[in-house]
Amino acid sequence: MIASIAPVLIAIASFFLRVINLGNPKGFVFDELYYVDGARDFLKYGVEVAGSKPEFVVHPPVGKWCIALGIKIFGDNEFGWRIAVAIAGTLIILIAARLAHELFRSPFLTAVTAALLAFDGLLLVHSRTALLDLFLTLFILTAAYFWFRQQYWFASIFFGLAIATKWSALYFIFLFGLVTLYRLYRENPERELLRTLATRVLQFAILPIGIYLTSWIGWFASNRGWDRTYASNPFSSLIYYHKQMLDFHTSLIEKHAYQANPWGWLIMRRPTSFFYESPTGCGSKSCAQEVLALGTPVLWWSATIALVVLIGLWAWQFYHRNVDSKLTFILLGVIAGYLPWFFFQKRTVFSFYAIVFEPFLILALVYCAKLFIDRSKNPANAQVIILGFVAVVFLNFIYFLPLYLGEVITYAQWHMRMWFASWI
Repeated sequence: MIASIAPVLIAIASFFLRVINLGNPKGFVFDELYYVDGARDFLKYGVEVAGSKPEFVVHPPVGKWCIALGIKIFGDNEFGWRIAVAIAGTLIILIAARLAHELFRSPFLTAVTAALLAFDGLLLVHSRTALLDLFLTLFILTAAYFWFRQQYWFASIFFGLAIATKWSALYFIFLFGLVTLYRLYRENPERELLRTLATRVLQFAILPIGIYLTSWIGWFASNRGWDRTYASNPFSSLIYYHKQMLDFHTSLIEKHAYQANPWGWLIMRRPTSFFYESPTGCGSKSCAQEVLALGTPVLWWSATIALVVLIGLWAWQFYHRNVDSKLTFILLGVIAGYLPWFFFQKRTVFSFYAIVFEPFLILALVYCAKLFIDRSKNPANAQVIILGFVAVVFLNFIYFLPLYLGEVITYAQWHMRMWFASWI
């Protein structure tokens, strides 16, 4: 009974950790400026503008509308900017736990999944910063949950919301859609194939595109949007606008102090500093205040090992023509969120992008935990060992908590937490 309600209790505790002193730090953190400004414009004009002129923006509207909802309810302040991401971060814990239940049918492992996500620093930092990536993660994870249950209409709705938040959702739609078509070809008789194929095209192409276009309703309804009047046909104008957005994304090679090659994301080689200052009257050598988008190191390093194990296991199963669909599902989520970034070696990218596939990475770790329990002579002892690991992750999380919450600490305490020179 305790294990079955544990994910809910963990999520509630995590929510309080997210909203306590949510207005700290004051002012904009990292790229909050762009997305909060967009949210404000949506509330005032329904479209993003710069003063009295159209504004060129490079991300779709849905994530900024989520931020706008928080501002509308709680006011145009730091708490109002960030409350929507705090809720999204809490929902991710619950949905990932529910997905773990579908995968493993174990209350114990469901609770472990919730706990590991709750004890991750990268998820916590995202949950307290008004960026778009956490909304993308929420929509992708929800879509994946429905996809695993073969509830494709619901999955397509959330895939549509995901792509209307950030274009990187396309990789998930493509890969999950491709696997769906492969299964369709293998499992359906020829006489039913064409009809089912038409349905899948509706679900993985037409409906997400429809949701995406609908998200631009403010741009369609206004003459103030960027290049809105480029052509007499608004769809032609939108296509031209999207060409410019694509050019921006593919040509973004400006150097940044915290850019990080995808090869180092899993081991947190170069975490992103969202905020750093030495508070007034304290002195740079006396105290420090930082918000560091750092995954809990013990958790991420262990999950990286688990991912390697799962890749090897999948290859072994594939060789013997007996692949576990659950294993494939977990790897699909990691591949769709991680692999595409390796093809943009010159583009300016950051390690915090890894948040979108983190839930699947945690599921990879839990999958290994299940293997350990199933192959143990004493499952009860195996569960105790796993709980011991969760406790170590928790202690590691607590140690770095000042950097996740942006607390003021002594410079010596801050420097003790800079385990590697690349973290500074």
